[in-house]
Amino acid sequence: MFKTAITEMYGIEYPIIQGGLMWLAKAELAVATAEAGGIGFMTALTHDKPEGLRDEIRKVKDQTDKPFGINLTFLPSLRPPDFPAYVGVCIDEGVKFIETAGRSPEEFMPTLNDAGIKVIHKCTSIRHALKAQKIGCAAVSIDGFECAGHPGEDDITSLILIPLAKDALDIPVVASGGFGDGRGLVAALALGADGMNMGTRFVATKECPIHENVKQAIVNASERDTRLLMRSLRNTARFLVNDNAEKVLEIEARGETTIDDIKEFMSGVKGKDMRDNGDMDSGVFSAGQVVGLIRSVPSVQELFDEIVGEARELLTQRLPNIVQDEVTA
Repeated sequence: MFKTAITEMYGIEYPIIQGGLMWLAKAELAVATAEAGGIGFMTALTHDKPEGLRDEIRKVKDQTDKPFGINLTFLPSLRPPDFPAYVGVCIDEGVKFIETAGRSPEEFMPTLNDAGIKVIHKCTSIRHALKAQKIGCAAVSIDGFECAGHPGEDDITSLILIPLAKDALDIPVVASGGFGDGRGLVAALALGADGMNMGTRFVATKECPIHENVKQAIVNASERDTRLLMRSLRNTARFLVNDNAEKVLEIEARGETTIDDIKEFMSGVKGKDMRDNGDMDSGVFSAGQVVGLIRSVPSVQELFDEIVGEARELLTQRLPNIVQDEVTA
Protein backbone atom coordinates (compact mmCIF):
# COMPACT_ATOMS: atom_id res chain seq x y z
CA MET A 1 0.00 0.00 0.00
CA PHE A 2 1.20 3.52 -0.84
CA LYS A 3 0.31 6.66 1.10
CA THR A 4 0.28 10.06 -0.62
CA ALA A 5 -1.98 13.09 -0.63
CA ILE A 6 -3.79 11.55 -3.61
CA THR A 7 -4.40 8.14 -2.04
CA GLU A 8 -5.72 9.96 1.03
CA MET A 9 -7.96 12.28 -1.00
CA TYR A 10 -9.52 9.52 -3.07
CA GLY A 11 -9.39 6.74 -0.49
CA ILE A 12 -7.47 4.41 -2.80
CA GLU A 13 -4.69 1.90 -2.26
CA TYR A 14 -2.30 3.08 -4.99
CA PRO A 15 -1.68 6.59 -6.39
CA ILE A 16 -2.65 5.50 -9.91
CA ILE A 17 -5.38 7.25 -11.90
CA GLN A 18 -7.10 6.14 -15.08
CA GLY A 19 -7.77 9.47 -16.77
CA GLY A 20 -10.77 10.34 -18.89
CA LEU A 21 -10.71 8.57 -22.27
CA MET A 22 -13.35 9.84 -24.67
CA TRP A 23 -15.64 7.02 -25.87
CA LEU A 24 -13.65 4.44 -23.88
CA ALA A 25 -13.77 5.33 -20.17
CA LYS A 26 -16.96 3.51 -19.24
CA ALA A 27 -18.15 1.33 -16.39
CA GLU A 28 -16.04 -1.73 -17.21
CA LEU A 29 -12.77 0.20 -17.10
CA ALA A 30 -13.75 2.22 -14.02
CA VAL A 31 -14.75 -0.90 -12.10
CA ALA A 32 -11.56 -2.77 -13.04
CA THR A 33 -9.43 0.19 -11.97
CA ALA A 34 -11.28 0.58 -8.69
CA GLU A 35 -11.01 -3.11 -7.86
CA ALA A 36 -7.27 -3.03 -8.64
CA GLY A 37 -6.73 -0.26 -6.09
CA GLY A 38 -6.74 2.92 -8.18
CA ILE A 39 -9.41 5.32 -9.38
CA GLY A 40 -10.92 5.58 -12.86
CA PHE A 41 -12.70 8.58 -14.37
CA MET A 42 -15.53 7.89 -16.81
CA THR A 43 -16.03 10.49 -19.53
CA ALA A 44 -19.39 12.22 -19.22
CA LEU A 45 -19.49 13.39 -22.84
CA THR A 46 -19.14 9.84 -24.13
CA HIS A 47 -22.90 9.91 -23.57
CA ASP A 48 -25.03 12.10 -25.85
CA LYS A 49 -27.46 12.79 -23.03
CA PRO A 50 -26.99 13.18 -19.28
CA GLU A 51 -29.29 10.23 -18.60
CA GLY A 52 -26.81 7.98 -20.40
CA LEU A 53 -24.19 9.05 -17.89
CA ARG A 54 -26.61 8.31 -15.05
CA ASP A 55 -27.05 4.75 -16.33
CA GLU A 56 -23.27 4.28 -16.56
CA ILE A 57 -22.72 5.57 -13.01
CA ARG A 58 -25.30 3.12 -11.72
CA LYS A 59 -23.55 0.26 -13.54
CA VAL A 60 -20.37 1.07 -11.62
CA LYS A 61 -22.18 1.31 -8.28
CA ASP A 62 -23.80 -2.07 -8.93
CA GLN A 63 -20.38 -3.69 -9.35
CA THR A 64 -18.12 -2.00 -6.81
CA ASP A 65 -18.28 0.07 -3.66
CA LYS A 66 -14.82 1.52 -4.29
CA PRO A 67 -14.11 5.09 -5.47
CA PHE A 68 -14.53 6.27 -9.06
CA GLY A 69 -14.99 9.64 -10.72
CA ILE A 70 -16.36 11.46 -13.75
CA ASN A 71 -14.46 13.47 -16.37
CA LEU A 72 -16.05 16.66 -17.67
CA THR A 73 -14.19 18.33 -20.53
CA PHE A 74 -15.22 21.90 -21.32
CA LEU A 75 -14.38 22.62 -24.95
CA PRO A 76 -15.75 25.29 -27.33
CA SER A 77 -18.55 23.96 -29.54
CA LEU A 78 -21.16 25.26 -31.93
CA ARG A 79 -23.62 23.08 -30.04
CA PRO A 80 -22.37 23.06 -26.43
CA PRO A 81 -23.41 20.09 -24.29
CA ASP A 82 -25.79 20.73 -21.41
CA PHE A 83 -23.01 20.88 -18.83
CA PRO A 84 -25.29 21.89 -15.94
CA ALA A 85 -27.37 18.78 -16.58
CA TYR A 86 -24.29 16.51 -16.52
CA VAL A 87 -23.17 18.17 -13.30
CA GLY A 88 -26.66 17.66 -11.90
CA VAL A 89 -26.53 13.94 -12.65
CA CYS A 90 -23.19 13.66 -10.85
CA ILE A 91 -24.66 15.38 -7.81
CA ASP A 92 -27.86 13.31 -7.89
CA GLU A 93 -25.89 10.07 -8.09
CA GLY A 94 -23.53 10.94 -5.26
CA VAL A 95 -20.36 11.24 -7.33
CA LYS A 96 -17.58 12.49 -5.06
CA PHE A 97 -14.80 13.18 -7.58
CA ILE A 98 -14.75 15.03 -10.90
CA GLU A 99 -11.84 15.52 -13.28
CA THR A 100 -12.19 18.64 -15.43
CA ALA A 101 -10.26 19.53 -18.57
CA GLY A 102 -10.32 22.09 -21.36
CA ARG A 103 -11.68 25.43 -20.23
CA SER A 104 -11.63 26.48 -16.60
CA PRO A 105 -14.40 24.92 -14.47
CA GLU A 106 -14.72 28.17 -12.50
CA GLU A 107 -18.42 28.74 -13.20
CA PHE A 108 -19.29 25.31 -11.80
CA MET A 109 -17.04 25.39 -8.75
CA PRO A 110 -19.58 26.86 -6.29
CA THR A 111 -22.11 24.17 -7.20
CA LEU A 112 -19.53 21.37 -7.04
CA ASN A 113 -18.07 22.59 -3.77
CA ASP A 114 -21.52 22.90 -2.21
CA ALA A 115 -22.15 19.28 -3.20
CA GLY A 116 -18.90 18.18 -1.55
CA ILE A 117 -17.36 17.12 -4.87
CA LYS A 118 -13.57 17.32 -5.10
CA VAL A 119 -12.33 18.61 -8.46
CA ILE A 120 -9.00 17.76 -10.07
CA HIS A 121 -8.28 19.96 -13.09
CA LYS A 122 -6.00 18.91 -15.95
CA CYS A 123 -3.46 21.61 -16.87
CA THR A 124 -0.58 21.93 -19.33
CA SER A 125 1.07 24.93 -17.69
CA ILE A 126 1.91 26.28 -14.25
CA ARG A 127 -0.11 29.47 -14.83
CA HIS A 128 -3.24 27.42 -15.45
CA ALA A 129 -2.48 25.21 -12.44
CA LEU A 130 -2.24 28.29 -10.23
CA LYS A 131 -5.63 29.46 -11.53
CA ALA A 132 -7.11 26.05 -10.77
CA GLN A 133 -5.84 26.29 -7.22
CA LYS A 134 -7.21 29.83 -6.87
CA ILE A 135 -10.75 28.85 -7.91
CA GLY A 136 -10.87 26.00 -5.41
CA CYS A 137 -9.78 22.83 -7.19
CA ALA A 138 -8.68 20.14 -4.77
CA ALA A 139 -5.79 18.97 -6.97
CA VAL A 140 -4.29 19.42 -10.43
CA SER A 141 -3.15 16.92 -13.03
CA ILE A 142 -0.15 18.27 -14.94
CA ASP A 143 0.04 17.12 -18.57
CA GLY A 144 3.53 17.14 -19.98
CA PHE A 145 4.33 17.51 -23.69
CA GLU A 146 4.58 13.71 -24.04
CA CYS A 147 0.86 13.27 -23.42
CA ALA A 148 -1.88 12.11 -25.74
CA GLY A 149 -4.49 14.62 -26.80
CA HIS A 150 -3.81 18.30 -26.22
CA PRO A 151 -0.39 19.09 -24.69
CA GLY A 152 -0.86 22.86 -24.88
CA GLU A 153 1.36 25.16 -26.90
CA ASP A 154 4.36 25.55 -24.58
CA ASP A 155 6.02 22.19 -25.34
CA ILE A 156 7.21 21.64 -21.75
CA THR A 157 7.87 18.04 -20.75
CA SER A 158 6.72 16.26 -17.60
CA LEU A 159 10.30 16.22 -16.27
CA ILE A 160 10.13 20.01 -15.95
CA LEU A 161 6.43 20.64 -15.32
CA ILE A 162 6.02 18.29 -12.36
CA PRO A 163 8.66 19.78 -10.05
CA LEU A 164 7.66 23.27 -11.11
CA ALA A 165 4.06 22.50 -10.18
CA LYS A 166 5.11 21.02 -6.85
CA ASP A 167 7.13 24.15 -6.06
CA ALA A 168 4.34 26.52 -7.07
CA LEU A 169 1.24 24.88 -5.58
CA ASP A 170 -0.18 24.09 -2.17
CA ILE A 171 -2.57 21.39 -3.44
CA PRO A 172 -1.76 17.83 -4.57
CA VAL A 173 -0.19 17.34 -8.00
CA VAL A 174 -0.73 14.36 -10.29
CA ALA A 175 1.83 13.59 -13.00
CA SER A 176 0.39 12.96 -16.45
CA GLY A 177 2.01 12.51 -19.85
CA GLY A 178 4.60 9.81 -20.54
CA PHE A 179 3.72 7.45 -17.68
CA GLY A 180 3.00 3.76 -18.11
CA ASP A 181 4.97 1.57 -15.70
CA GLY A 182 6.45 1.27 -12.22
CA ARG A 183 9.52 3.28 -13.17
CA GLY A 184 7.23 6.12 -14.17
CA LEU A 185 5.37 5.94 -10.86
CA VAL A 186 8.59 6.14 -8.85
CA ALA A 187 9.88 8.96 -11.07
CA ALA A 188 6.63 10.90 -10.66
CA LEU A 189 6.80 10.60 -6.89
CA ALA A 190 10.48 11.56 -6.88
CA LEU A 191 9.70 14.68 -8.92
CA GLY A 192 7.20 15.75 -6.30
CA ALA A 193 3.91 14.40 -7.65
CA ASP A 194 1.39 12.76 -5.35
CA GLY A 195 0.11 10.35 -8.00
CA MET A 196 0.38 9.19 -11.59
CA ASN A 197 -2.27 9.54 -14.30
CA MET A 198 -2.28 7.22 -17.31
CA GLY A 199 -4.45 7.35 -20.41
CA THR A 200 -2.83 5.57 -23.35
CA ARG A 201 -1.61 2.72 -21.13
CA PHE A 202 -5.17 1.93 -20.08
CA VAL A 203 -6.29 1.72 -23.72
CA ALA A 204 -4.03 -1.32 -24.15
CA THR A 205 -5.80 -3.36 -21.47
CA LYS A 206 -8.27 -6.19 -21.80
CA GLU A 207 -11.13 -4.20 -20.26
CA CYS A 208 -10.85 -1.20 -22.59
CA PRO A 209 -13.81 -1.29 -25.04
CA ILE A 210 -11.84 -0.75 -28.24
CA HIS A 211 -10.98 -3.00 -31.18
CA GLU A 212 -8.01 -5.34 -30.72
CA ASN A 213 -6.35 -3.82 -33.81
CA VAL A 214 -5.98 -0.52 -31.96
CA LYS A 215 -4.50 -2.22 -28.90
CA GLN A 216 -2.03 -4.10 -31.09
CA ALA A 217 -1.11 -0.92 -32.97
CA ILE A 218 -0.20 0.66 -29.61
CA VAL A 219 1.89 -2.38 -28.67
CA ASN A 220 3.67 -2.31 -32.04
CA ALA A 221 4.36 1.44 -31.97
CA SER A 222 7.68 2.98 -31.05
CA GLU A 223 8.23 6.25 -29.19
CA ARG A 224 8.56 7.93 -32.61
CA ASP A 225 5.14 6.82 -33.86
CA THR A 226 2.99 9.76 -32.77
CA ARG A 227 2.32 12.98 -34.65
CA LEU A 228 1.36 16.48 -33.54
CA LEU A 229 -1.60 17.72 -35.58
CA MET A 230 -3.33 21.12 -35.70
CA ARG A 231 -0.18 22.98 -34.65
CA SER A 232 -0.87 25.55 -37.34
CA LEU A 233 -4.26 26.20 -35.72
CA ARG A 234 -2.68 26.53 -32.25
CA ASN A 235 -4.85 23.63 -31.13
CA THR A 236 -2.06 21.06 -31.01
CA ALA A 237 -2.99 17.44 -30.36
CA ARG A 238 -0.94 14.24 -30.38
CA PHE A 239 -2.15 11.21 -32.33
CA LEU A 240 -0.90 7.76 -33.29
CA VAL A 241 0.69 7.85 -36.75
CA ASN A 242 -1.41 6.54 -39.66
CA ASP A 243 -2.30 7.60 -43.21
CA ASN A 244 -4.84 10.17 -42.04
CA ALA A 245 -2.42 11.79 -39.60
CA GLU A 246 0.19 12.11 -42.36
CA LYS A 247 -2.39 13.65 -44.71
CA VAL A 248 -3.27 16.26 -42.10
CA LEU A 249 0.41 17.14 -41.74
CA GLU A 250 0.74 17.49 -45.53
CA ILE A 251 -2.20 19.89 -45.63
CA GLU A 252 -0.88 21.93 -42.70
CA ALA A 253 2.52 22.21 -44.38
CA ARG A 254 0.94 24.12 -47.29
CA GLY A 255 0.13 27.03 -44.96
CA GLU A 256 -3.03 29.01 -44.14
CA THR A 257 -4.82 25.84 -43.01
CA THR A 258 -8.36 26.04 -41.67
CA ILE A 259 -10.27 23.42 -39.73
CA ASP A 260 -12.40 22.83 -42.82
CA ASP A 261 -9.29 21.73 -44.72
CA ILE A 262 -8.61 18.83 -42.36
CA LYS A 263 -11.91 17.90 -40.76
CA GLU A 264 -12.66 15.03 -43.17
CA PHE A 265 -9.52 13.25 -42.00
CA MET A 266 -10.28 13.79 -38.32
CA SER A 267 -14.03 13.23 -38.22
CA GLY A 268 -15.62 11.50 -35.29
CA VAL A 269 -17.43 9.09 -37.62
CA LYS A 270 -14.12 7.81 -38.99
CA GLY A 271 -12.75 7.59 -35.50
CA LYS A 272 -15.70 5.40 -34.54
CA ASP A 273 -14.85 3.06 -37.42
CA MET A 274 -11.37 2.70 -35.98
CA ARG A 275 -12.56 2.09 -32.43
CA ASP A 276 -15.33 -0.33 -33.33
CA ASN A 277 -14.10 -2.02 -36.53
CA GLY A 278 -10.33 -1.78 -36.21
CA ASP A 279 -9.74 0.12 -39.46
CA MET A 280 -6.44 1.73 -38.53
CA ASP A 281 -6.40 4.06 -41.53
CA SER A 282 -9.80 5.50 -40.68
CA GLY A 283 -9.78 8.70 -38.66
CA VAL A 284 -7.12 9.50 -36.09
CA PHE A 285 -6.51 8.10 -32.64
CA SER A 286 -5.13 10.03 -29.68
CA ALA A 287 -2.01 8.43 -28.16
CA GLY A 288 0.99 9.59 -26.16
CA GLN A 289 4.69 8.95 -26.63
CA VAL A 290 4.37 6.32 -23.90
CA VAL A 291 3.36 3.90 -26.69
CA GLY A 292 7.09 3.19 -26.92
CA LEU A 293 6.95 1.61 -23.45
CA ILE A 294 3.80 -0.47 -24.01
CA ARG A 295 4.55 -4.07 -25.01
CA SER A 296 1.53 -6.04 -23.81
CA VAL A 297 -2.25 -6.00 -23.34
CA PRO A 298 -2.80 -7.13 -19.74
CA SER A 299 -5.93 -6.99 -17.65
CA VAL A 300 -6.15 -3.90 -15.46
CA GLN A 301 -5.39 -6.05 -12.41
CA GLU A 302 -2.31 -7.49 -14.12
CA LEU A 303 -1.20 -3.99 -15.09
CA PHE A 304 -1.48 -2.79 -11.49
CA ASP A 305 0.40 -5.85 -10.26
CA GLU A 306 3.22 -5.11 -12.72
CA ILE A 307 3.40 -1.40 -11.90
CA VAL A 308 3.22 -1.80 -8.14
CA GLY A 309 5.66 -4.71 -8.13
CA GLU A 310 8.20 -2.80 -10.19
CA ALA A 311 7.77 0.34 -8.09
CA ARG A 312 8.24 -1.59 -4.84
CA GLU A 313 11.41 -3.24 -6.16
CA LEU A 314 12.86 0.12 -7.14
CA LEU A 315 11.95 1.79 -3.86
CA THR A 316 13.07 -1.02 -1.56
CA GLN A 317 16.00 -2.57 -3.40
CA ARG A 318 17.63 -0.73 -6.29
CA LEU A 319 17.45 2.87 -5.03
CA PRO A 320 18.47 2.20 -1.42
CA ASN A 321 21.47 0.24 -2.70
CA ILE A 322 22.63 3.20 -4.77
CA VAL A 323 23.02 5.41 -1.70
CA GLN A 324 25.98 4.14 0.30
CA ASP A 325 26.63 5.48 3.80
CA GLU A 326 30.10 6.83 4.29
CA VAL A 327 32.30 4.54 6.31
CA THR A 328 34.42 6.43 8.82
CA ALA A 329 37.77 5.06 9.86
